[in-house]
Amino acid sequence: MLEIFGACVVILYLLYYYLTCDFDYWTSRGVNGPKPVLFFGNTVDFFMGKKCMGEFYKDIYNRYSNEAMVGVFLRGKPALVLRDPEYIKQVLIKDFTTFADRLGTVFEKAEPMSMHLFRLDAVRWRPLRTRLSPIFTSGKLKDMFHLLLNCSDHFEKYLDQIVSKDGIVECRDLTSKFTTDVIGSCAFGLEINALKEENNQFQKMGRKIFRSTSKTVIRILLREVPWLYKHFGYLLDDHDVTKFMTDVTRDTIQYRKQNNISRHDFIDTLIDLKDNPDKLGVNSKNITFSIFAFSYRSRR
Repeated sequence: MLEIFGACVVILYLLYYYLTCDFDYWTSRGVNGPKPVLFFGNTVDFFMGKKCMGEFYKDIYNRYSNEAMVGVFLRGKPALVLRDPEYIKQVLIKDFTTFADRLGTVFEKAEPMSMHLFRLDAVRWRPLRTRLSPIFTSGKLKDMFHLLLNCSDHFEKYLDQIVSKDGIVECRDLTSKFTTDVIGSCAFGLEINALKEENNQFQKMGRKIFRSTSKTVIRILLREVPWLYKHFGYLLDDHDVTKFMTDVTRDTIQYRKQNNISRHDFIDTLIDLKDNPDKLGVNSKNITFSIFAFSYRSRR
């Protein structure tokens, strides 16, 4: 009995040591940072669905205002948060080829929507960026400006209407709807009418992407076991959101082709790619999900 107990103690100690042996990684290098906890590192609130990673980094940035860099742990993996503009410039410009990969893994089967510009690895990110960058030149943005003004006019009229009825306005929801209308017009050439329609599909899908549920927490935790998530993560995916994205894009492409419409925007890039599938090694799904990634990150 004592042998079994002793063996269990040794196993637990070795397991604890294995999980925490890197926790002095930053202190041994003279880099300040928050103390990590077992299993979660410094990201307990993220795994519990209380904060997104953006809020986590913001808190770290503000808490260590006198540091040029901060050492944190993403679960058990050490990561460096840069605060000094010169270091940031060096990473993003001079040594960018070394730091081109995104944080995290893309699971094409489990998370089809993750195949966009913000998540892809350097090999697939570079050609996709090459295809999308021309859309954001100053000339192209100027061409889209009248669409923004048109949406702004609708927004102003709508705001006058709701203020005349009720002096209290939910600004977050209001600006979210306005942004949805702008993205729909500039990226897809569609009149979304999110301001007028309470149950607008674009709005519903945007909320669904960013809402925190028990399924979201399970998905985040399961990602920590990549081989398992790779094969079974699709069971937790919001399939209706993925279907909505692909349907909207497909229908818009079909309409433009039938009516010979060209607007030199995201959709035109997709049409060109569809006609030349091997061009630069980028597929239509990459651009489709990149469109929505831009849309909903802006909307949020």
